[in-house]
Amino acid sequence: MGDDLVPAEVHAALVDHLLEHSVRRGDFVLKSGARSDWFIDSKQTACDPDGILLVARAALAVVPPEATAIGGLTVGADPVAYGVAAVAATTGRRLRSFTIRKEAKDHGVTGRLAGPLVAGDRVVVTEDTVTRGTSLFEAVRVVQELGATVVLIMPLVDRGGTCAAMAADAGIPYRPLVTAPDLGFTYQGA
Repeated sequence: MGDDLVPAEVHAALVDHLLEHSVRRGDFVLKSGARSDWFIDSKQTACDPDGILLVARAALAVVPPEATAIGGLTVGADPVAYGVAAVAATTGRRLRSFTIRKEAKDHGVTGRLAGPLVAGDRVVVTEDTVTRGTSLFEAVRVVQELGATVVLIMPLVDRGGTCAAMAADAGIPYRPLVTAPDLGFTYQGA
């Protein structure tokens, strides 16, 4: 998907890293129950030191300047959000990272939010891999309920190809860093 925002060499290196470390071929049953001849565990790239640097370089090329925070639903968003925020800090850019728990915590600091998201923040909602968009849009809903504005939805990998239309319907810009076609596969948005 490389475009003029992400330098072509960064996009190509990120695709290569994903293909080498995150993509597996075989016979897989997806969360939806559909079968696929490929699977991606993009945490293998997002949790690798070289991989997260590539992810951060690509992400920081597309994150809007007005963004103040980055996060999403745990566990998929965590390495992307934390890595991008940390690398951003080394360049003088301040992006606070946060996690949305899958269920509200009922002790200590209660609720679904973990981290410094505040009402009025301008948020990038992220995820490691998106197929149907369920986790991404659950995170969008929670962020909005907390009084923040989603300025971009940015998965590391769009495997399904259906989220762009969902984001357009919600009026939120959508920018995956890598798509299934970038990796040499067709979308599988079951």
